[in-house]
Amino acid sequence: MSAENPDFLRDTRTAYDTIAYDFDKQFPAEGLAGLVLERALFGAFAEWVGANRASGRSAAPVADLGSGPGHITARLDALGLPVFGVDVSPRMVELARRAYPELRFHVGSMTSLDLPASTLGGIVALYSIIHVPDDQLPATFAEFERVLVPGGYVLLAFQAGREEGNTEHLHLDERFGHEISLDYYWRDPDTVADLLKQAGLRPHTQVVREPQEGEVRPRAFLVARKDTA
Repeated sequence: MSAENPDFLRDTRTAYDTIAYDFDKQFPAEGLAGLVLERALFGAFAEWVGANRASGRSAAPVADLGSGPGHITARLDALGLPVFGVDVSPRMVELARRAYPELRFHVGSMTSLDLPASTLGGIVALYSIIHVPDDQLPATFAEFERVLVPGGYVLLAFQAGREEGNTEHLHLDERFGHEISLDYYWRDPDTVADLLKQAGLRPHTQVVREPQEGEVRPRAFLVARKDTA
């Protein structure tokens, strides 16, 4: 595969095209009601991005990268952010467009965004960097830094690894009864924060919550900001 379309992108796209409808049923929009911390962080993120806009530095939109069926994109829209969704899976984009026809959703990859430099006021990537291999993550965060305006924010969420400084890797050949090939990477939050910093995104907020009912791993939330200079 070419550098623009490495194997992991192809496998991730195919996997989510295969499980899209089952995934949407398993994680419906109504599930956000029980995620109190997440909803609070969305609100804080919206205020931080809004303050950057109010300062006159930017009226740029927010991109929800790995937007899936569009539920988080819709939540951010309800909070007053100009937002659009991007997902590597055409079938996920189809579901999102059907559920939220008033919003914009595009097929694309967070590793190579079809956007000019300094065009986004914020980036949200919830449980999507978990499919990016270690050797691709620094370049992915450099891409985030490239497309953000000065002072722009990134909000990440991911299942945290249990081994400090190390990545735990899982490969699945089946999910929801479908044959797939999908890799998951669970990382120490401090390691991810260091990679953001190396990419020019200064860590701003870091929160880890313990697993809730039905979850196995802690959830990590990181907010980082591009320097205003």
